Amino acid sequence: MQSTDVGNKESGKIWHRKPSPAARDGIIVNIIHTTSDYLPKVLRFLNVAFDSSGDCLIAGDHQGNIYVFDLSGNRFNLVQRTAQACTALAFNLRRKSEFLVALADYSIKCFDTVTKELISWMRGHESSVFSISVHASGRYAITTSSDTAQLWDLDTFQRKRKLNILQSVGIQKVFFLPLSNTILSCFKDNSIFAWECDTLFCKYQLPPPPESSSILYKVFAVTRDGRILAAGGKSNHLHLWCLEAKQLFRIIQMPTKVRAIRYLEFLPDSFDAGSNQVLGVLSQDGIMRFINVQTCKLLFEIGSLDEGISSSVISPHGRFIASIMENGSLNIYSVQALTQEINKPPPPLVKVIEDLPKSKLSSGDMKMKVTSGRVQRPAKSRENQIQTRILKQDLTGHFENKENELSDGLNKKRLQILLKGYGEYPTKYRMFIWRSLLQLPENHTAFSSLIDKGIHVAFLNLQKKYPIKSTKLLRVLQRTLSALAHWSAIFSDTPYLPLLAFPFVKLFQNNQLICFEVVATLIINWCQHWFEYFPNPPINILSMIENILAFHDKELLQHFRDHDITSQVYAWPLLETVFSEVLTREEWLKLFDNVFSNHPSFLLLTVVAYNICSRAPLLNCSLKDDFEYFFHHRNNLDISVVIREVYHLMDTTPADIHPDNMLDVFVALTKGQYPVFNQYPKFIVDYQTQERERIRNDELDYLRERQTVENMQAEVDQQRVEDEAWYQKQELLRKAEETRREMLLQEEEKMIQQRQRLAAVKRELKVKEMHLQEAARRRFLKLQQDQREMELRRLEDEIERKVHMRDQEMASAVKDLEMRHLELEAQKRLYEKNLTRNQETVAKEIREDVDAYRRKVNLEEHTFHRLIEMDQTQNQKTQKLIEENLAKAEQACLNTDWQIQALHKQRCDDLQRNECYQEMAKLLQKNRRKEIEVLNAMMEKEAKKWEEAEEKDFRLKSEKKASALSDASRQWFLEKEINDALEHTEVSLNQRKIQWDTMEQDLLERVRNLRQRLTAQARNSCQTPHLLAT
Repeated sequence: MQSTDVGNKESGKIWHRKPSPAARDGIIVNIIHTTSDYLPKVLRFLNVAFDSSGDCLIAGDHQGNIYVFDLSGNRFNLVQRTAQACTALAFNLRRKSEFLVALADYSIKCFDTVTKELISWMRGHESSVFSISVHASGRYAITTSSDTAQLWDLDTFQRKRKLNILQSVGIQKVFFLPLSNTILSCFKDNSIFAWECDTLFCKYQLPPPPESSSILYKVFAVTRDGRILAAGGKSNHLHLWCLEAKQLFRIIQMPTKVRAIRYLEFLPDSFDAGSNQVLGVLSQDGIMRFINVQTCKLLFEIGSLDEGISSSVISPHGRFIASIMENGSLNIYSVQALTQEINKPPPPLVKVIEDLPKSKLSSGDMKMKVTSGRVQRPAKSRENQIQTRILKQDLTGHFENKENELSDGLNKKRLQILLKGYGEYPTKYRMFIWRSLLQLPENHTAFSSLIDKGIHVAFLNLQKKYPIKSTKLLRVLQRTLSALAHWSAIFSDTPYLPLLAFPFVKLFQNNQLICFEVVATLIINWCQHWFEYFPNPPINILSMIENILAFHDKELLQHFRDHDITSQVYAWPLLETVFSEVLTREEWLKLFDNVFSNHPSFLLLTVVAYNICSRAPLLNCSLKDDFEYFFHHRNNLDISVVIREVYHLMDTTPADIHPDNMLDVFVALTKGQYPVFNQYPKFIVDYQTQERERIRNDELDYLRERQTVENMQAEVDQQRVEDEAWYQKQELLRKAEETRREMLLQEEEKMIQQRQRLAAVKRELKVKEMHLQEAARRRFLKLQQDQREMELRRLEDEIERKVHMRDQEMASAVKDLEMRHLELEAQKRLYEKNLTRNQETVAKEIREDVDAYRRKVNLEEHTFHRLIEMDQTQNQKTQKLIEENLAKAEQACLNTDWQIQALHKQRCDDLQRNECYQEMAKLLQKNRRKEIEVLNAMMEKEAKKWEEAEEKDFRLKSEKKASALSDASRQWFLEKEINDALEHTEVSLNQRKIQWDTMEQDLLERVRNLRQRLTAQARNSCQTPHLLAT
């Protein structure tokens, strides 16, 4: 393992010899940072992040030093000193050289690794930022702190949205899903939400985990395809969620020595199509284990208990692992070395025996054929060309009025009047007026699609040709030109396009969309017919300018001709730079206030007016260099005079040479999509593109062949050097062998003498050892004898103590038995007393029932006597018969009641005596049993008592029911007779006799049935239960 100390160096090599990581630990290099002060100390690395390629990583320490480590180029560079600790890093932005760093003062800064300049400074957090997540396109970033998460636009570095939550909930992590437009927010209450990035619409919420394996989520990881979410916390359980099905589909239990999970990340693989299978789990013991989530097998691990890992990051392509150790150093691991044993193929079954080579390979046989891998691009079909339709100006007044009314409510005629009055638009409203005059559509979607195509290959080295001091201005210019080149292929080969677009880029550098649309509108309207003679200057446009100059100032044109000065010298430099080289900023803005407010021919007439207003110094020039210098540098000229001259030329130029008749009217860009621009000789552009591609491919082939030749020459030289070194080494080995033989003979003689002395020493030591063993044996025997005597004395004491304890236990047991016997006797007396009290209570209840029955009979007799008094006028025989029948029925009822009561009393007495006998027998038997059996028997007796009480209650209710039925029958009979006596006094005696006889028979039959039923019940309940055997 190699170790590198960056120290106070700002750049250097990461390793000094080719790394060869071992399969055991897989470490490529260990990087530390120490100071060279009087008392040197180690500066701890805090955060690390890979770029999108995976070959470069960025790391920051606790003093704010930020380094970039290029693993493919074996270089490191100090790119920034922030003077405060960094809390989070991100290096996968759209612009590859830029990175984001979150600092301890709660701010986020963007730096450039090449220029080491500050790009932007973002503020808004009120606590430490611990996570930065960048969108797959690199355009947006999410910064997360404990109380809020904020979404940033990395093109403008402006905050788009802010997520605020309650302090009681708290944020765990907010991040983008890979290769997706979805934001996943995870909170401390285990709630997980998915949001749409553009609209921030909540797409779904994951259900809570099951209570059987509920853990508080702390760390999260998502596969490359965004289908599986892994979550863990202070437990050895891992939860795997399927984000498509929105459910928990697997719980993985880590080894028992894992008590908490500190970090999770899936290991990318180039062949799994984003469905990563290997998950890295960093636990509390500082060891990061890599498991297969499908087979649940441990594949390999990094870190140890002695050298634990604090945090770790895996490169996007899965070749490197960067880990910050607990001692503050940075380890780079090779995944290929760690998985060497896992991916090792099985040994072949077939073994081939080859013949010995007859001759060595010659140098010619070592040549290798290298083929160049060219990228085949589909040829553009001429049938796919889209014809551009140019709108012509309608001469009707309705269209003219409609054209004067701009989209923002402004009127073009009024603006022109205002412009002629003041000479320019107000500075505060100039940009607004320009956007209204040019009718910019602001097609955000179309412009984003052009920007997403990246920097065009034609403008990759723009800074070499146009070295601009401001990095931001250069980047905006590069993007605008690339968007124009992606819009139309002609602009990638237009050499003067940067000069044409630069003043507008500088003016609209904070709004790239408006900048692009202004330049595009300028090209479509004010650069008409410029590209018909491409790649030459627009000869037709220059001829128009020359004709106008010939009409208005023949002397100046003749002066140009006399000195061989063409329109490409006095007109074309002004057009291709749109006067930005010859005018100041204020003059240029004033000029283009008039250009954008008039017909596109105004720009051509401005060139003529500039020459006419400068005729005096031009007539004094005689050298071509002077003319060229004049039209490429600022001159002492009043722009207001030039503008007045332009308006004069517009009014005085004849119609046959006026540019109005040759140029179309203003046409705004279309909304939604930009129009197709193909007003140029397409075959020339295609030919130049093909030639450029052919030259580039030829250059690549040449470089490959040259590299091959150099490699072969280097191999031949290396082989020659190795051969010479081998011969020299063989000669040295022969001489060394002879020297070693002589030394061996001398050493053998010395060895024999030493062996003899050693044998004598061994004999003496053996004798001493025997004496010492004998003394040790005697001491051991004496010690063993003393121990046995002590053991015997201890056993005797133990026996005496056991005997004394046994006697005490027997005495206490006898006392306990006596006391228990007295308690049982007291319980027996108490139980008998309770039985007697219960019998008295039952007898009292029976007497009360008898008294109530007697009172009821007296009431019935009183009612019957009233009936007799009312029926005094009836026949005496009928009265007597009624009295006899009633007396018989009453006597039968009374006899039945008394028999029931007597039977009931007898049955109760029998049951009580039987229960007493059983209780006495059980008490006599249970006195000889233990306490637990007595209690169980009493519980059983209590249950039986309750059962018997329920049976008696049931029988009593049955008897009361039968008695009530008889009372109701008699009551009904008496009431019916009273009513019949009042209503039917003339009923014959024979009929009444028949009725009373029938009723008497029914009553007697009921009484007999009731008596039989009660007798059967009493007989069944009076059966004597058997005594329980003990």
